[in-house]
Amino acid sequence: MSRLIYLDNSATSFPKPEEVYQFMDTFYRKHGVSPGRSGFDAAIETEELVFNTRKLLTSLFNGDDPNRLTFSYNASDSLNMIIQGLAEKGDHIITTKLEHNSVLRPLHHLNINGIIDVDHLPFNRQGFIDPEDIKKAIKSNTKMVVINHGSNVIGTIQPIAEIGKICREAGVILVVDASQSAGAIPIDIKEMNIDVLIFTGHKCLLGPTGIGGSYVMEHVPVKSTRFGGTGVRSAQKTHLEEFPFRLECGTLNLQGVAGLNAGVTWINKQGIENLHQKEMLLWDKLRKGIQNIDNVITYCAENAKNHNPVLCFNVKGFNSADVGMMLDVDYNIACRTGLHCAPLVHEVLGTDKIHGSVRLSLGVFTTENEIETAIEAVADIASIRN
Repeated sequence: MSRLIYLDNSATSFPKPEEVYQFMDTFYRKHGVSPGRSGFDAAIETEELVFNTRKLLTSLFNGDDPNRLTFSYNASDSLNMIIQGLAEKGDHIITTKLEHNSVLRPLHHLNINGIIDVDHLPFNRQGFIDPEDIKKAIKSNTKMVVINHGSNVIGTIQPIAEIGKICREAGVILVVDASQSAGAIPIDIKEMNIDVLIFTGHKCLLGPTGIGGSYVMEHVPVKSTRFGGTGVRSAQKTHLEEFPFRLECGTLNLQGVAGLNAGVTWINKQGIENLHQKEMLLWDKLRKGIQNIDNVITYCAENAKNHNPVLCFNVKGFNSADVGMMLDVDYNIACRTGLHCAPLVHEVLGTDKIHGSVRLSLGVFTTENEIETAIEAVADIASIRN
């Protein structure tokens, strides 16, 4: 069988840099002990690695205090903690129809339980949220705006700096889901007026699954929603209020933290802008090639401006799942089909009625030959009379 052409990086980046695999293995063999609980050398060295990773990510996002950088299982985990830790009865929350279920479902549960009211703002034909729509939607009881930075379906990058300015002036907390952008494009939480940044480790940050987290600015009054061991002040009956303990309990995923450390280190060496530019050049080649194929429809992909390397399309006459299966079986191309855990995006696009779409998402190791093969494969499928 030919080598796998992996175009499902929006789900998880693959492969990882070799340095990530090597560092995870070496670290866990030598330092796979519990940090912050004991005073022997290995435990101290493990805690140093954890804190160093907090510093790396804090610097990546231009934060000030590494202790405000907390770890979790993934972005969904952190979004649940942040949303539920901030929402109070009677609050109004603004989000968008671009969101992943990791935002939509926590908000929906709070809404149906009578805790909050929520508005879902639409995006325009190009796939962007108008900051003025957010300004108009803010009410006297609006607590926060929750929005993704980069869409996992159509790849558009939202104008977070403009939205952040509006939120800051209105005294509304801005929570940004950077699952698809952290590690792919520069993020400056201060310049963008971001109050809470959520990230996951296994996508653009090139770490393993099972690790993610958040950076919370000092003025954000998020409450603990989980309580347990911290290794600090064990006689205290209540969970610790200070960061990072406020949003962490129990033993961390150390191998995940190590992999995240190696992933961020690798990205810093390559340069985020350099990696993104390469990906977008290939994406534009893919976009133009697929848009030149008869009977193929792309969505929100007019140009590469303010975009991530994600392309969504359908072949007329075919179910997206069938196209995905043919790409896999006949061409050894891995992609994602369906609703991509973001059903409201597909409602706006009208693709919910045809079982979603096919998504091709590039990564740092995608090659030009792979893009050419993908274009040829889609052209072959589109030429079949169905």
